[in-house]
Amino acid sequence: MKAPPFQYHRPQTREELGALLASLDNAKIVAGGQSLMPMLNLRVLAPDHLIDINRIPELAGIRETVDGIEIGAMSRQADVLSSPIIRNQLPLLARALEHVGHIQTRSRGTIGGSCCHLDPSAEQPAICAALDAEFIATGPNGRRVIAAADWFHGLLQSALDDQEFLEALRFKPWAKGHGYGFAEYARRHGDFAIAGAAALLEVDGTSQITRAALVVFGVESSPRRLHKAEAGLIGQMIREVAVAPIVDAARALDPMEDAHVTADYRRHLAGVLIGRALRDTCSILERSQ
Repeated sequence: MKAPPFQYHRPQTREELGALLASLDNAKIVAGGQSLMPMLNLRVLAPDHLIDINRIPELAGIRETVDGIEIGAMSRQADVLSSPIIRNQLPLLARALEHVGHIQTRSRGTIGGSCCHLDPSAEQPAICAALDAEFIATGPNGRRVIAAADWFHGLLQSALDDQEFLEALRFKPWAKGHGYGFAEYARRHGDFAIAGAAALLEVDGTSQITRAALVVFGVESSPRRLHKAEAGLIGQMIREVAVAPIVDAARALDPMEDAHVTADYRRHLAGVLIGRALRDTCSILERSQ
């Protein structure tokens, strides 16, 4: 099938983009197009206007600032994965990006596009949830910063208003030497994950956990932080971490079900994968002690 008819727009600046969003009804932004174009071809979406933002260079790039690491929304996934800044400061994001599609799709797909599309199985939004990322959005009322906790509004729905666009994502790196782990299950490498999980831990000089983040994705309509389980990890010694309560917390979620995967199967995977991610995190910390 082919996409339904639409008018094509190609702004050259953020100002032109903002003007188009303010004046056009039923418009969609195309970034990398890895999700949007198949949806158009399958007639899942039928916008009257398509706004191509690939010619706005200031929307891309990776920068270290006093507020953290900023990644332009139009940064290609391949560029983020290969960035020394990301590998050194945000290793969990780099680890997750290795599971995103294939080199061909990563070379075109953008981190901002994935975080606006919000497929439940997408790795990048899940890592944003784990790292408490901030989303910098621009619209008619100026710029606003949206916390990760407020970004997810349900299945394929972000906090962006119709006249806003995502300009950049901001991350505050965890302490040097922190532990991290990532695990997902897909039928084949590069396929959409059926479920996945990520973990982050910081410890003090006595190997006692002082900070934790746990996230499960692909199970519910949005990534889910396991806040109570995180709190339960604080104060535990890294070599004595109780994994079973974390697994139980993941299996207490309310999984989605579809024609291919039952809710029980996703529930089972949630527990298995968060356990793997947590054990990998602990292993990294143990080796660094």
